[in-house]
Amino acid sequence: MLFSSLEYLFFLPTVVLAFWLSPKPFRLPLLLLASYIFYMSWNPIMVLLVIALTVFNFYWGKLIHNGGEKPRKKKLLIIGLAANLLCLAYFKYANFFIDSALSAYNLVGHQSAHFALNVILPLGISFFVFEFIHYLVDIYRGNKPLDSFTLFALFAAFFPTQIAGPIKRYQDFSKQIQEEKKFQLSYLDEGVPLIILGLAKKVLIANNLATVVDMMANTINSYSAPELWLFAYAFAFQVYFDFSGYTDIARGSAMLFGYRIPLNFNLPFIASSMSDLWRRWHMSLTTWLRDYLLIPISGFRGSHTRFAIATLITMTICGLWHGASWNFVLWGFYFGVCLVINNYFKRWRENTEFLKSFFESKYFNWLSIFLTFQTFCLGAVIFRIHDLKTDLALMKKMLTLTPFHGTNIGGQYILARPELPVFVPVVLCIVAALLLANIPVSKLQESGLLKRVPVPIRASYMVLLVFIMLIFVPRSSSPFIYFQF
Repeated sequence: MLFSSLEYLFFLPTVVLAFWLSPKPFRLPLLLLASYIFYMSWNPIMVLLVIALTVFNFYWGKLIHNGGEKPRKKKLLIIGLAANLLCLAYFKYANFFIDSALSAYNLVGHQSAHFALNVILPLGISFFVFEFIHYLVDIYRGNKPLDSFTLFALFAAFFPTQIAGPIKRYQDFSKQIQEEKKFQLSYLDEGVPLIILGLAKKVLIANNLATVVDMMANTINSYSAPELWLFAYAFAFQVYFDFSGYTDIARGSAMLFGYRIPLNFNLPFIASSMSDLWRRWHMSLTTWLRDYLLIPISGFRGSHTRFAIATLITMTICGLWHGASWNFVLWGFYFGVCLVINNYFKRWRENTEFLKSFFESKYFNWLSIFLTFQTFCLGAVIFRIHDLKTDLALMKKMLTLTPFHGTNIGGQYILARPELPVFVPVVLCIVAALLLANIPVSKLQESGLLKRVPVPIRASYMVLLVFIMLIFVPRSSSPFIYFQF
């Protein structure tokens, strides 16, 4: 069931009510059962895969912890990581690897028949595997494993975060979920507004932008550079409001059980550098990649060159994690290159005295925010369009600023598509409004200022949002973008 569905709006209050009315020893098992029911609403048989991975990692973690000498623990860790990654590779990448191999075979002059495995991609498998990897690695590094299987299973399957994160750390989750808690009205006061705001982001903004983005994506090759930039802006905001909306609903849902999920976004579109943007965007994934890929590959005291290579490898893997397609690999590599350039520029800037006053000025900060946002949006095109050849052609067109299509008839310039004068300003106004509105609304929300607004005013605002959603909800609700990852 989707967070934005009526089924979830009935499911969540039922589970919350049953949770707080149950005696404490029954709460975690009840929450685990509800989480499995939530997952089974998509495909009942796939819950067996989740349970199998859970059982394996729970007992393998104990095996690593009691493994004795470090070399033996390391071997056990490698086996555990390989088992998780092989599971992910089969379900998510088997056909991608087969297609890539057949394409390479055809390139050298041989002909081969198309072949594909009938594999169903389990929802949220990337997030499950990343959390299991974190668990095994942290135990290898000396952390104590969880003693309760129910608690560990709930860590993996907790329904607010099971499909698209945020990626949890088991130490934080187990500590919070086991605390002695009594129901407090503050849980409702914080959780319900987050759910409503998240739904508004998804239903009012992301879903409506999806209509524009999907329409343009179907005829993407016919657009000129200004239109392609509008497409990129629209998709960037669609992804942001879609995923941050999901995260808000997840945080609000978890808050109803007294559990706080960490922030996943922190005003990413006002980032002043590419490294700053990735500290603000999908923060749980960024910190996971840093702790379990970037640092181990680069070493704690590695050279600048080694760190640059590690950055490229990490971001390329990040791209592949997002999807079994070469455009995602290109997307990850693109941002890896951007981060490497960003790091070298940062070191050069710190050692340049004659431009120091300019680099410290507000004008340079505004310029940096503008260029960072454009760089991100250029990458958004690679993310959305799955054909590599098309991606490269579109990027070339956007960077060379190919003008609007048109013809000169009798000394008068006529646009090739008569609907363009209406379509372009509308999308431009929508995107500009989103950019301007996002900053104060997000700051008010994350600073906690909204919590200090009188309850009647806040309640009226939430009721108004619900009313607007009921009026302007699109006819068809698209699934959350990150559900496919």
